[in-house]
Amino acid sequence: MFETLLIANRGEIACRVAATARRMGLRTVAVYSDADAHARHVAACDMAVHIGGPEPRNSYLRAEAILAAARQTGAQAIHPGYGFLSENEAFARACADAGIAFVGPPADAIAAMGSKSAAKALMEKAGVPLVPGYHGENQDPAFLRGQADAIGYPVLIKASAGGGGKGMRVVARSQDFDEALASCKREAASSFGDDRVLIERYLQKPRHIEIQVFADTHGNYLHLFERDCSVQRRHQKVIEEAPAPGMTEERRQAMGEAAVAAARAVGYVGAGTVEFIAEPDGRFYFMEMNTRLQVEHPVTEMITGQDLVEWQLRVAAGEPLPASQHQLTLTGHAIEARIYAENPEKGFLPSIGTLDTLEFGPHGEFTLADVRVDGGVRQGDTITPYYDPMIAKLIVRGRDRQEARARMLRALGDMRVAGLQTNIAFLRRLMADQAFATADLDTGLIERRHDALFPAAGALPDPVLALAATALLQAQGYAGTATAASGALPSDPWDVSDGWRVAGRHERSFEFLDQDGAPFTIRLLRDEGAWTYGRNETMQTLEWIGESTDPSRARLRLRLDGRDHTGEVLRRGEVLTIYLGGEAHVLRLHDAVAHAQDEAGDHGGSLTAPMPGKIISVAVRQGDSVKSGDALLVMEAMKMEHTIHAPKDGVVEEVFYQPGDQVVDGAQLIAIKDAP
Repeated sequence: MFETLLIANRGEIACRVAATARRMGLRTVAVYSDADAHARHVAACDMAVHIGGPEPRNSYLRAEAILAAARQTGAQAIHPGYGFLSENEAFARACADAGIAFVGPPADAIAAMGSKSAAKALMEKAGVPLVPGYHGENQDPAFLRGQADAIGYPVLIKASAGGGGKGMRVVARSQDFDEALASCKREAASSFGDDRVLIERYLQKPRHIEIQVFADTHGNYLHLFERDCSVQRRHQKVIEEAPAPGMTEERRQAMGEAAVAAARAVGYVGAGTVEFIAEPDGRFYFMEMNTRLQVEHPVTEMITGQDLVEWQLRVAAGEPLPASQHQLTLTGHAIEARIYAENPEKGFLPSIGTLDTLEFGPHGEFTLADVRVDGGVRQGDTITPYYDPMIAKLIVRGRDRQEARARMLRALGDMRVAGLQTNIAFLRRLMADQAFATADLDTGLIERRHDALFPAAGALPDPVLALAATALLQAQGYAGTATAASGALPSDPWDVSDGWRVAGRHERSFEFLDQDGAPFTIRLLRDEGAWTYGRNETMQTLEWIGESTDPSRARLRLRLDGRDHTGEVLRRGEVLTIYLGGEAHVLRLHDAVAHAQDEAGDHGGSLTAPMPGKIISVAVRQGDSVKSGDALLVMEAMKMEHTIHAPKDGVVEEVFYQPGDQVVDGAQLIAIKDAP
């Protein structure tokens, strides 16, 4: 076994590998960019080496810098994690040439499976069924469009060297093909350094099922059952679970054998994932093989009781697989949810900012406990535009799928995240959705269930608003009502700061902004020792008691019109996050002066950058007429392209940036004036 391991990655996977390596007695080396100098994975390792600037191409994709760090620290092995250089054939060869073990498959296996087109050709020769499509080398745009026309729409354009939804578009009409192809190629070149694509028929209501395979240098191969990764947004996985709901033993065996055959065909070693797409009638087709450990590997660990990172390290050190196929058993059901900094209501737009609060509840990290968190960031860290916006993975296990789903709902409700937007509330709606609950799964589930998963914003419940208002009272030094705490009056009224006035009557008003930015007022009235909550014309009796003295965090028990509620309120500046009944609600205090300034500074037809990024292309010039919804420009941020559309009909008054320019969050990109 090795003594020193370098981890050539960042975030959650780097922390995960470091935890397993430490348990095995290995010393670990972290590499980090300028943006990650104080990152959690750096603190998790015994040593750390700086390798370059914040953008991946200047740091985590610099193979020579990573190899230099390994030589400098005496590392005998490099774990590439997932992403970055994990599926880079040249890097695997460079490690071998340097006499450093690459914790992954041989370079030849990466080469064979690294290109989706080449992998499909190999599988076709092996008799593995493929989705109808074009997987050849001719990349002429007109030729590719002809292939798509021949296959029939809708078609899927996929980056040949890619993964994670990068460089992937569904095209419904021939006239949309050229624009989608150009976007895919740009995104693929940016993410993988390779702009080649393949074209496939887009299947209707398919499921995405993958098989975890493992092999060693002694000729042993096996699979560790399947994972269902059908629930996706923007072709990126959101929920993973194992085993796949509704999977029969016959199909499990057939898919497992096909996956192992694929690994054997390329002389595979280490951890790999063979991905299939399955139709409702049970037919399945090979999609690709990811020659690395995957983000969703914890659900496989939970149902098998195996540490797959430890397996990787032992195999890389030349040891045989820790178990044989017949020794592996499948127990219970596991579900993984990816916690992202993003706004689901705005097309899952990534959110950038500081994690002012980050708490996961009473759960274990990197363990095989029934509720587990694998995270790569800490409270106070910043989500930057340079990397994927995943905050953590939440993994649960139950005796069956229903118990696992219930545990996931509870665990999501225990989380406390403030400072930026997250998908936690969306994940709770997804877990509770009827289609997910009944395992009516396919890769289009989120779009199919859009109305249920994205309900129209309604008025916030009175208990939520009452919690917010009483938290503000408490922060101003008010004490709660005695009856809510104990049912008894205080012996001396001067002992309690509860808003008592000589006149007997006292009122406090708080103005908030709703989700559309419109102000509304909540009134709290104290009269003859009792509080009343008022919203519009509705008045309700209110009793409350605070359980903490921190002005930025209030734990409150209140009784509103005779009904009891217990909740928590986090305050960061003017933003309040209220947790009640497992749900999180965000409110903003209304600053009338600042609001007036905002209105005075409104540019009407201006468009601003939703996050920091780089301008990729501009489709309009000064003086052009545009219609509402027209694509104006494309910017790249967080490894994804984002198209900026015209908000109204008009004429382009000015274009402030050109392709290649870097822009900051909120920068004005284009100004549009009304047509004459």
